[in-house]
Amino acid sequence: MIPEDIENRARNGLATREDALKLLKENPFELFDLADRLRRESVGDDVTYVVNRNVYITNMCRGKCNFCSYNQPDGYILTIPEILEKVETAYVAGATEICIQGGFLPELKLDFYLEIVRAIKEKYPDISIHGYSPMEINHAARVDGISLEEAFTKLLEAGLGTLTGTSAEILCQRVRNIICPEKITTEEWIDTIKSAHNAGLVTNSTIMYGHVETWEERIDHLLILREIQQKTGKFTELVPLPFLPYNNRVGKKMIKEGRYGPGGIEDLKFYAIARVLLNKHIPNIQASWVKLGNKLAQVALNCGANDLGGTLMEDQITVASGGKNGEYLHPEEMQWIIKGIGRRPVRRDTHYRECK
Repeated sequence: MIPEDIENRARNGLATREDALKLLKENPFELFDLADRLRRESVGDDVTYVVNRNVYITNMCRGKCNFCSYNQPDGYILTIPEILEKVETAYVAGATEICIQGGFLPELKLDFYLEIVRAIKEKYPDISIHGYSPMEINHAARVDGISLEEAFTKLLEAGLGTLTGTSAEILCQRVRNIICPEKITTEEWIDTIKSAHNAGLVTNSTIMYGHVETWEERIDHLLILREIQQKTGKFTELVPLPFLPYNNRVGKKMIKEGRYGPGGIEDLKFYAIARVLLNKHIPNIQASWVKLGNKLAQVALNCGANDLGGTLMEDQITVASGGKNGEYLHPEEMQWIIKGIGRRPVRRDTHYRECK
């Protein structure tokens, strides 16, 4: 049985690092049940999803992250008309959100990112733009010699709806020194996200787990997010991203050692622990069908998650890493997955407001 004092702390948003480590030793199905009860008390039985589209503005990245399968030095950068053509396909499909994705190109300045946002908002004013990574904007601000808050204020004024919480990976410098030594540091990521929040931008939060980090480091990452949320209140959700070990240096080493990333029970335990630690702080936890697959994502909705993510229409990064779950999930299939566990599907916008 789950200790009563741990359950009470979790219910009140006070679960500790030690609580989480103890829960990992409990029967996993009791942990899943606790997380599911906390989810129900926090956000109810609705399961949300968003009709959206990824737009990859470039297939290049000059970053040298050892976990990534997307770091090719040469390729394309989409023109504004090409970007608008992709946005049009999403608009016709009824999308309310465009996710701007890309790689790290150090020569790009803030004006490049601003131009894209302005062009999309001018032609599609009703579509919310969710895009750019903290790392991209951190670098662009430095290149332009302006503060982070000034950079985010410019993006907000141009029409950026929300910033992504990507490039977080694991917020532990020991891990980052192994998997992404040239990426922004843990402290730089925290400072960048806080600056975005202070400028008025809402963001999601992410974690990429299942490679070289320990459970303790995963838990510390969640507690860092919780601390930021207590100060700013600007995280909409947590998006856990299980590591895919194919076509990258970290994964190649893992496979030689007989490890292939997190297994299904480990994924579900992480979702449950995330709900326990983030309860009362970050209400929404997304089960990423493109990473987990439809069936495990459906199970995760019974282990603490309450959101099924987006239709996507394109996911080059997951495919490059060996993902085999497709790049598009039709809204009707999302509804079918949700109804299959007796819950109500709710189409949402970026801010988790129900779309009428």
